[in-house]
Amino acid sequence: MKLLRSRPRLRWCLLLLGVGSLLLLVLLQHLTDSMQQQNPGVPVLEAPTWPERKVPSWQTKDISAGLFPGFPPVLHLCSDPLLGNKQPVTKRHRKLLLKGAASGGSTALRTQRTRHSQLNGVCSKYQPVRRKQRVRLQQVSRLYVEDRFRLLYCEVPKAGCSNWKRVLMVLAGIARSTQDIPHDAAHYSNQLRRLDSYDRAGIAERLRTYTKVLFVREPFERLVSAFRDKFESPNSYYHPVFGRAIISRYRANATGSALKTGAGVTFREFVQYLLDTQRPVGMDIHWERVSQLCSPCLIHYDFIGKIESLQEDADFLLRGIGAPGNLTFPDFKDRNPRAKRTSSRITQDYFSQLNRTERQKVFEFYYRDYLMFSYPKPFPDLH
Repeated sequence: MKLLRSRPRLRWCLLLLGVGSLLLLVLLQHLTDSMQQQNPGVPVLEAPTWPERKVPSWQTKDISAGLFPGFPPVLHLCSDPLLGNKQPVTKRHRKLLLKGAASGGSTALRTQRTRHSQLNGVCSKYQPVRRKQRVRLQQVSRLYVEDRFRLLYCEVPKAGCSNWKRVLMVLAGIARSTQDIPHDAAHYSNQLRRLDSYDRAGIAERLRTYTKVLFVREPFERLVSAFRDKFESPNSYYHPVFGRAIISRYRANATGSALKTGAGVTFREFVQYLLDTQRPVGMDIHWERVSQLCSPCLIHYDFIGKIESLQEDADFLLRGIGAPGNLTFPDFKDRNPRAKRTSSRITQDYFSQLNRTERQKVFEFYYRDYLMFSYPKPFPDLH
């Protein structure tokens, strides 16, 4: 009798348990859907607080005026989170590394691991990344897109960028050979798109799935190269725009001719302009820090190359992405071809024109670039 009486109660308990389980599943599904709507795809990271250049007002106006309909000036980046001091190896990165290993690039692989380890350590120490990250359009504006080989290249002027644009044009089918592309065509009519020209979904997808590439150069050497190119050779833009302003601010008793043409800026005057927090004319990408141009603590670059090992790094990368076998990185200098390439010796000569305090201030200006990419101090008295 007691067993018969307990059966209805048992059935009611089982029924209530089933209804409770169903309600719990519905609630969990609702919470999951809500989280996916707030944060689709993979986790997003909080943007680092590097000191940013002021964005020209015309850029802000273009964006807010609907240059990209429904695309705000700030977007959420879908990216892999940093885990402690290590950035995860993405599928794209792993594929690139495996291809490199298959082609006998064990030394290149070790080099890449060392460079990534150094960069990650510096970013973790000086700019730890929080769980949510907001990326501005300006921070992806230097990234060039090549869709056929799924490549993103961050433009660093005076670090082989002219020839890299030529390579991208060949990969994209815009040109047949890098040898056929003049300097002006590589820069001003290359038909390459930048990442900030895509909508939010297009930006996030390419950042998540494309091979992201960065090439850097010793900072002092890059600065001297930029100075020689822009101020020691005839230039219809940098002389009147930068040269006149620099001479007017930093040269005592400047001649009328110098003030009119802007020609003849000295390296010391150029350095005075660079270090001035109230510059008479704004910063320029040719001497801007890589940490500002390419946001390497924010964007996980799959490949970090250096000018100092340019040919080996470029060949390893091109083979890794499956580029045509006859495509090699060009090694020619089409601007000011008679001038010697800026070397470490030439760089030392230019910096010897400065006193110790001036050299130290320039070193401090580029200090994070030196740390991030493991370049040694160029002068023993720097600290």
